[in-house]
Amino acid sequence: MKKPHVFILMLAIAMAFTTGCSPKAPPSGAEAARVFTDALGREVRVTGCDRVVVASGSFAQLWLLSGGALAGTTDDAFKNFEGIPESAASVGSLMAPGFEAILALDPDLVILSADISGQTDLAEPLRSAKITAAYFSVESFDEYLDMLKICTDITGRGDLYEQNGLRLRSAIDGIVARTKDKPSPKILFIRAGAGKVTARNSDTMAGAMLRDMGCVNIADSETGLLDRLSMEVIIKEDPDFIFVATQGDSEEEAQETLRETLTSNPAWGGLSAVKNNRYVSLPKELFQLKPNNRWDEAYQALWDVLYG
Repeated sequence: MKKPHVFILMLAIAMAFTTGCSPKAPPSGAEAARVFTDALGREVRVTGCDRVVVASGSFAQLWLLSGGALAGTTDDAFKNFEGIPESAASVGSLMAPGFEAILALDPDLVILSADISGQTDLAEPLRSAKITAAYFSVESFDEYLDMLKICTDITGRGDLYEQNGLRLRSAIDGIVARTKDKPSPKILFIRAGAGKVTARNSDTMAGAMLRDMGCVNIADSETGLLDRLSMEVIIKEDPDFIFVATQGDSEEEAQETLRETLTSNPAWGGLSAVKNNRYVSLPKELFQLKPNNRWDEAYQALWDVLYG
């Protein structure tokens, strides 16, 4: 009579031992802890991604490309980017997202820009509220890849890292490789908004792409142009190409500022870039906003202008 009881007891012990030693099923993206260092140099531990607020239209689109769900984002996302879900709530402007609006959405994670003071100012309030926040800075394709890798690690969608990242890497490498035997054109890159026109060097997003394409940016050596546009310096350097990217909500105001600052100057028409129809307006969606899964299109657009 005792043997059946002994057998059942031994079987139960064996089952318990086996269950305790076997690997558990991999946790979902929302449950798995992901640890990384963000653009502010802080260690970030993400344990949930069901409710995510992204304080930038560009980053909101990148998060969606990573397979994430979006609880809220800033107003620029709804104005400038396709695919933003109507269910996402607004948390205010890109330059100054609302802390209370973010808090009201009870987020697992908040993604912010390390390049906007109105967002970095939220780091301590979010920490005090025990809300996980991660800051990113994307001014190059490699930085886009880094952010995409972190986001797809959080969502558990490695396939989207391949599709929206590594696939573009291959295409971009092919475009850049075709510039190796080409001349290195001298360029001026300017950014225009309402009331302000500035020269930009190769540390900016479009500037870095132009450098990758073999261009020599005159603002890299003539650093005074970064503080004040000087027609005398521009005439002296006489760039082969002049590229302009506009920013802000009003294209008309940006163009009027360009006219007042540069193009109405009598010397403007004598520049080689202007005489040879090499004064180029860059499309905002590729060179002012982050191109995200269209980085290869941005590089191809530059190839077509410079060498095509």
